[in-house]
Amino acid sequence: MPFIHENFLLHSPQAIRLYNEFAKPEPIYDYHCHLVPSEIAADKRFENLFDIWLAGDHYKWRAMRSNGVAEKFCTGDADPYDKFLAYVETVPHTLRNPLYHWSHLELKRYFDIELSINPDNAKTIWDTANEKLQSQGFSVHGILKKFDVRLVCTTDDPADSLESHESIRKSGISTKVYPAFRPDKALLVNKPVDFNAWRKLLAEAAGIPTDTFAGLLAALDKRHEDFHEFGARVSDHGLDHAFAEETDAATAAAIFDAAVHGHAASQTDHAVYASYLMIFFGELDAKRGWVKQLHLGALRSNNTRMLKQAGPDTGFDSIGDDAQARSLSRYLDALDQKSSLPKTILYNLNPRDNYLLGTMIGNFQDGSVPGKMQFGSGWWFLDQKEAMTWQINALSNLGLLSRFVGMLTDSRSFLSYPRHEYFRRILCNILGEDMVKGEIPEDFELVGQMVRNICYHNAAEYFGMEL
Repeated sequence: MPFIHENFLLHSPQAIRLYNEFAKPEPIYDYHCHLVPSEIAADKRFENLFDIWLAGDHYKWRAMRSNGVAEKFCTGDADPYDKFLAYVETVPHTLRNPLYHWSHLELKRYFDIELSINPDNAKTIWDTANEKLQSQGFSVHGILKKFDVRLVCTTDDPADSLESHESIRKSGISTKVYPAFRPDKALLVNKPVDFNAWRKLLAEAAGIPTDTFAGLLAALDKRHEDFHEFGARVSDHGLDHAFAEETDAATAAAIFDAAVHGHAASQTDHAVYASYLMIFFGELDAKRGWVKQLHLGALRSNNTRMLKQAGPDTGFDSIGDDAQARSLSRYLDALDQKSSLPKTILYNLNPRDNYLLGTMIGNFQDGSVPGKMQFGSGWWFLDQKEAMTWQINALSNLGLLSRFVGMLTDSRSFLSYPRHEYFRRILCNILGEDMVKGEIPEDFELVGQMVRNICYHNAAEYFGMEL
């Protein structure tokens, strides 16, 4: 039997039925990812297996470094086949790491390759995949169609032109592709060189000068409106922790003016300024009926030497231990008091905070929308079997799993869609085990409909983007 078989991760007849009858047929609603819009617009074709499977994948780079692989085979200038071979040599050492599951799933689902990933099979895997990559179904549009991806939300800066999204609109692609508003650079008053360079790009995109604080806010509002006209209904913020300091427009403007003139904000002033902006962003989302996503708790770019050598997002980030509860509560409450708390998804990166977020969402459910406040799926270091199970169990114990909007790829790779299958198998196995134990009814109409909803329908209804 091949390693990835039809009952992979499904350990009971009930789980097998739930997966095959209710989860597997559902399409994919990928409401948060980091796919590059220009590659979708161009219907990119991939030169070889390295190009689609390994390029830009910091998960794999971390494992390779741990296996003693030199940096030139990760982010360096080694030959693509040599980089591929270095990863293949690493895979046998990843047993019990989710990469072992993901890598075999990816080769199986995309290329029908069932070989064990090891050096003995490397040449066959490389040649077989590369041959298939030349066929029509392996362009970007073909991949999205193959996996029945109905919707994709890319992650876009307010200063981005959206030209690629205009091209996607005209391409005839069956998948709906929308931008998501990620304004993290608007908070960079503690890094004035970066902030001012970005501010000028924003001014060009919005057609509004940003040399005053009022101009900055107007430009951000204009870009939010532009994104809305392109079908966007979701924003995203990557934060160490929520910001909720007492502030006002005049104070925030003074901090902005100092940054414009090259003076970096102190830690205290940065928090005050960011607090004002985050309330402003919440009000924008509420005004236009969007969903806000808060990704909390990453400790980024820990290795200064490698940051200088390889740049950000190359595998030198980890879980942070910032205190989350009080500032998050104050932030959500401040928006709620203004009647401007949008539908919100909270993602944590430290598993110690699962119950914190699981209870926090209950404080702000208001009966207006089922599951208005969401505890998001396991993210980044937590998007694997153990941590997905923790998140599902925490949400089940503290809220309504039945209203959960389910899985997302959060990926830069077009080869990541088996992550939805991985999540669905884990979900069905948990529910099947509950059935075996008699802890939930062996009622497949009841439980199966919940599975369908979590896999697709809850998200489609919650985000409300045109399909």
